[in-house]
Amino acid sequence: MARLDNMPAAKPARNPDQAPASYEEALTELEQIVQAMEAGQLSLDDTLSAYKRGNFLLQFCRGKLQAVEQQVQVLDGEQLKPLRVEPDEEDDRV
Repeated sequence: MARLDNMPAAKPARNPDQAPASYEEALTELEQIVQAMEAGQLSLDDTLSAYKRGNFLLQFCRGKLQAVEQQVQVLDGEQLKPLRVEPDEEDDRV
């Protein structure tokens, strides 16, 4: 896709193998990559680099989520339990 002249150029992607500082940072960067790709703001080479970076970020996020799930399973005795939401004390008043 040709880039429109009035459309700002997207930031070049980071090193595809540079780990983000946190899950939230990875998710934010992944959202920015998707937006730039959907908007057609990237050249062909930048699109390929962004795809590689996005794939790395996706794997990073999946790994973080799996690690947290394993920790929750250990804390709950190997069985995931649904969260119980306790009603507020004020809700019990009539």
